[in-house]
Amino acid sequence: MSDENENANAMEASRYEDGSISYPGHPLGPDGSEPVETIDLSEYTATVVTWTTSTATPPGVRAPNHLAIVEFDVDGEPVRAIGQLTTDEIESGDEVRPVYVEELRDPEAGIKEPASQDWDGYRFEPV
Repeated sequence: MSDENENANAMEASRYEDGSISYPGHPLGPDGSEPVETIDLSEYTATVVTWTTSTATPPGVRAPNHLAIVEFDVDGEPVRAIGQLTTDEIESGDEVRPVYVEELRDPEAGIKEPASQDWDGYRFEPV
């Protein structure tokens, strides 16, 4: 995969002048400054803070759907994210890594035009 394609699938967070990091990135940080750097969180591992299983999922989302809040440590700065898990065999405190998935939901499900329902992203997999 070329660098261009890798960047297209980055799990992109933003660092601001005050050192804080936001995922997803925002146009302005907590101190009101614009981002000074982007960070690809897919290059890091994270710790599961908490997790749950949803059995009442939106159209096209797998059921049951295992979700977690995870925390990355990026140069001593904590960054939290929420996302699907690859398994329900997980405990709070486990180490996970982000894995890219082309379809987090079935674009044919639901009432919207399928082309508008492309939804790629990351799931968290135990290390």
